[in-house]
Amino acid sequence: MVTDGKIITGDILIGDNRILKINHRIDNSYHAREIDGENKFLLPGVIDDQVHFREPGLTHKANIHTESVAAVAGGTTSFMEMPNTRPAALTQELLEEKYAIAAQSSPANYSFFMGTSNDNEEEVLKTNEKKDRVCGIKIFMGSSTGNMLVDNHLTLDRIFRESEVLIATHCEDERIIKRNLEKFAAEGRIPQAADHPIIRDEEVCFESSLMAVQLAKRNNTRLHILHISTAKELQLFSNLLPLAEKRITSEVCVHHLHFTADDYATLGNKIKCNPAIKAPENKAALWEALLDDRLDIIATDHAPHTVDEKSGDYTHAHAGLPLVQHSLQLMLHYVQQGRISIEDVVRKMAHAPATCFQIKERGFIREGYYADLVLVDLNTPYTVSKENILYKCGWSPLEGFTFPASIDMTFVNGHPVYENGRVDASHRGMRLLFNRN
Repeated sequence: MVTDGKIITGDILIGDNRILKINHRIDNSYHAREIDGENKFLLPGVIDDQVHFREPGLTHKANIHTESVAAVAGGTTSFMEMPNTRPAALTQELLEEKYAIAAQSSPANYSFFMGTSNDNEEEVLKTNEKKDRVCGIKIFMGSSTGNMLVDNHLTLDRIFRESEVLIATHCEDERIIKRNLEKFAAEGRIPQAADHPIIRDEEVCFESSLMAVQLAKRNNTRLHILHISTAKELQLFSNLLPLAEKRITSEVCVHHLHFTADDYATLGNKIKCNPAIKAPENKAALWEALLDDRLDIIATDHAPHTVDEKSGDYTHAHAGLPLVQHSLQLMLHYVQQGRISIEDVVRKMAHAPATCFQIKERGFIREGYYADLVLVDLNTPYTVSKENILYKCGWSPLEGFTFPASIDMTFVNGHPVYENGRVDASHRGMRLLFNRN
């Protein structure tokens, strides 16, 4: 068992959705089902704080059921989903409709962000009344779909000033993006996939993240900046305080830790995402900041699109990658490579999201906590192929990649939802709850 920075060997007793007992040895006077985990590792289930499951309105490429099935197959037991669906979750009623869908269809535990626009701050601030039941408020401080680009400074200032829940931001500066595109047009150049990190460059990310940090510091806001992708942004974050005491936190996504701009040559639009995957020096800096705790959480920004939507010319190819099924195995690959310890993988993918979002009784292997667990075999390789991809879109940028580790079992609230390569799709997860005053 890997938890709280330690690896311990022993038995664990699960019942009534929870971890009832942890000990060096537990006799089976309880007449429980016995699962042999010898020579395997039991980890807290991954909590992914940023996914796009596309429901409602975009279900031709994904839905809450299909993507949460893929999540549990990869060891992710809880997710927090973004509001840019169709319609976008810009009212409390639309937000609760997404919770209702998940209650009927998700084998994983779930929470959904409240969405913001330039003119819905009254609805957004009603989230204060349910701060123990909603993970946070999402603000696109940059390019987005529909009516979700928030660039009105009065709206931003009011939400940052009055929100009592965590604000998560997508930070890219739309003005700089447009300026960079205009340069291409003036030169008569047609952008290609490899130009994506030039169009959405370091300054695009830094200027927007800087504005978010300044707003948060001025208003003492609880700010969490998503998918940091550049070396320059790292100066905005600190490792001087314990995570639980930080007012400004950050996330890095697995694709920014794995791919670089060099990979556009072979993968092209398949790795087009926002913010862009950038030059190798950024990846190196992100790894350094992850390990020294300037970056707090590892997530996926799972964002599936159909093969057709990712094909064709760069300008029309959709941005986003499907990743939630393979994030834990990808990080266990880096454990094998000696890049990160298994204790730190658990810390960044389970403990830190639970602490950062103040999730109630999840994210650790502790007596009394919900039994959200994943049993992994570090000695059985697993190759990603079309035959074992569970995303509705049916593809992955990691196809053909062989991980050193396999997911044996995933437990959600004590129930074995993934076992022997199959998901028990009849099981339903729970709505995440939060310990917020």
